[in-house]
Amino acid sequence: MKRFACSLFWLLLLASSLSAQSLPGMWSRPPVPPTDDPAAVQPAPPLLLANGNLIDVETGRVREGVSLLIEDGLIRKIGKNLTPPAGATVLDVRGKWLLPGLVDSHIHLFQSGGLYTRPDGIDLTKYRPYETERQWLRDNMGDLLRRYLACGVTTVVDVGGPLYQFPYRDRFNRFPTSPRILLTGPLISTYQPPAFKNLDDSPILKATTPDEAREQVRRQLPFKPDFIKIWFIVRGVGAGAQAQEMVKAAIDESHKNGLKVAIHTQELLAAKLGVKFGADYLVHSPEDGLVDDELLDLMKARNVSYCPTLVVAGGIAGFFGERAPTPYEFARANPYVLGTLFDLRHLPEPKLIKGFGDYLNGPFFQKQAARADSIRLANLRRVWKAGVNVVTGTDAGNPGIFHGTSYLDELLKMQKGGLSNADILRASTLNPARIFGQENRVGSLAEGKEANVLVLPQNPLADLTALTRVETVVNRGYALTPAQLLPDSPADLAQRQLNAYNARDLEAFLEPYADDVEIYNFPNELRSKGKDAMRKNYAFFATTPALHCELVNRIVVNNTVIDHERVTRQPNQPPVQAVAIYKIQNGKIRKVYFTR
Repeated sequence: MKRFACSLFWLLLLASSLSAQSLPGMWSRPPVPPTDDPAAVQPAPPLLLANGNLIDVETGRVREGVSLLIEDGLIRKIGKNLTPPAGATVLDVRGKWLLPGLVDSHIHLFQSGGLYTRPDGIDLTKYRPYETERQWLRDNMGDLLRRYLACGVTTVVDVGGPLYQFPYRDRFNRFPTSPRILLTGPLISTYQPPAFKNLDDSPILKATTPDEAREQVRRQLPFKPDFIKIWFIVRGVGAGAQAQEMVKAAIDESHKNGLKVAIHTQELLAAKLGVKFGADYLVHSPEDGLVDDELLDLMKARNVSYCPTLVVAGGIAGFFGERAPTPYEFARANPYVLGTLFDLRHLPEPKLIKGFGDYLNGPFFQKQAARADSIRLANLRRVWKAGVNVVTGTDAGNPGIFHGTSYLDELLKMQKGGLSNADILRASTLNPARIFGQENRVGSLAEGKEANVLVLPQNPLADLTALTRVETVVNRGYALTPAQLLPDSPADLAQRQLNAYNARDLEAFLEPYADDVEIYNFPNELRSKGKDAMRKNYAFFATTPALHCELVNRIVVNNTVIDHERVTRQPNQPPVQAVAIYKIQNGKIRKVYFTR
C-alpha cells in the first residue's frame, strides 16, 4: 500500500500539470478512428432466426412462429421449419418479436447533444472552444453510431453538416457496427448564424443569389451526397423575392443532378413555398399555424414526405432546466455528453446560464412552447390522416437530444399526437425507405431485402417501450448485442456513476458498482461493503438538492480511474476538494478509495 501511495502522489502531480488542458464535462476514452482496411470486416456467416413473431409493418399484423434465413446480408427465406445451411448460426427467438431496423430520419452528427454544441444558441466557447467540440465529434463518431445500433436504429439520415462528414460516412457505411448513414453536406440557407460565419468548413452556408445557391449544390457533388438540405427561415429574415429565387435555384440544381431536397420548415409559409418550389422532404413541422388543405393537397400530389420532429424544442428547454435523465439515457446515451447536463452548476456564467435557463423555463416561453407543441401535434394528425408519407426523426445532436436514446421520446410524442403504435412503427421503418425510393431494399422484413432485424422480448405493437429492450440487432446480416456494441470502459463506469450522483438518482448511481463493492478511506480504512450499505450511506441524495460534483481532472491507468473532484453539498458552503480512486474488476467498480 505504501508503494501505491507513492504512485498516487505522482499521478496527482501529473493530473495537476494537465489540468490546464482539461475540458469541462467531456471526458472520453481514446478514440477509435474509422479504419480503411477492407480486411477488417469478415463476411457474416449464415444466420437463422428461428420461430419468432414477425411484425409486418405495412399491415400491422403479426406472423407467429416464423423463421428468417439470412445469407450474404440479405433475407433469403421466410417461413416455418427452415433448415439452416452448414455453418449457420441459429438463434432461437421463440416468443420474441422480430421488427425491421428503425430509421432516424433527422439527425446531425456535427452536434453532440451536449452543452457546448450550439455556440449560435449560447456561447460557452471560452470554456470549450468550438473546434474542440468539433474534434471530439470526429473522434467519437463511431461511438455515437454504435449507440444508435444499440437502440435499434439501423439507418440514420443526417440532414446537414460540414463536408468533413462525407469520408466518415463512406468509411462507417462499410462496417457492421454502424447504422447505414445517408448524408447531405452543409445546409444551404437564407440565413447564417454569426457563430458559423468565419468557420472553416461551416455546417451552414448562406446563399444570397440563385447563382450562389447553384454553386453550393455543385460544391457537394464530388462528395456524392445522398440528398441536399435547405434551411429556409422566413421569420425575422423575410421571404422576399431574392430568398425565394435562391431556394428555387437550389432545388432546381439538385433535381438536375438527380438529388432529392430536404427543407427546414418550422413556418407555414416556408413549408408552402418549399413544396411549391419542388422540395421532396419537409424537415420539422410548421409551428406557427395549422397545415391547410392547400398544403396537404400539394404534398400528396407531389409525394412529399414529412418529418414532424416533435421533441427537439422541449429537449433543449429541458436541458437548461437540468431535467433528470431517464434510466434509458443513463444506460445508453454517451456518458460524457450526458455529463455536460450538470456543468451548468459550476461554470462561472451564472448571469448568462441562469438567464437563459430562466427564460426557457419561464411562463412566457413555456406558454409559447405549449402553443407551438399543440400545433405540431395537430399538424401531425392532419398530415397523417391525409395520407402523406410521415417519417420519424429526432433532430438528435441538439442540446438534450441525445444520439440514439432520444428516438424513444420522439415515438412517444407521436403517440400523443394520435398515431397508433402500428402507425408509428411504419413511420419508423418502411416510410423512410420511401423517401429515397429504397422500399424494395429496406424498411420491412421480406425475402430479398437487406437483413436489418431487431429481436425484442416484448411486442412493440402493444408497448413502444419494448424498443428500449433490444436483445439482438441484426445489421446487414451481422448479429450484435447492445453489450457487444457498448462495452463499458473503466472511464465509462466512473462517468456513469458521476452523472447519476449529480442527478441524485440512487439506483442509477449504484448500477455501475459490483454487488460486493468495498469503499475505503485512503489508504486502507474500510468504510462499507456491498451495495446495500452504499444505498444507506447515500440516502442523503434525497435531502441534498444542491449536491454537485465537478470533475476537475481524470487519469485512467489500465483498470484504475483517478478522479480529482470538487464536491458541493450546500449552496452556502464552499466546495470540498477530493480524490476518488476507482478500481474496476469484471466490468464493475469493485473498490473505491477516497481522500481529501
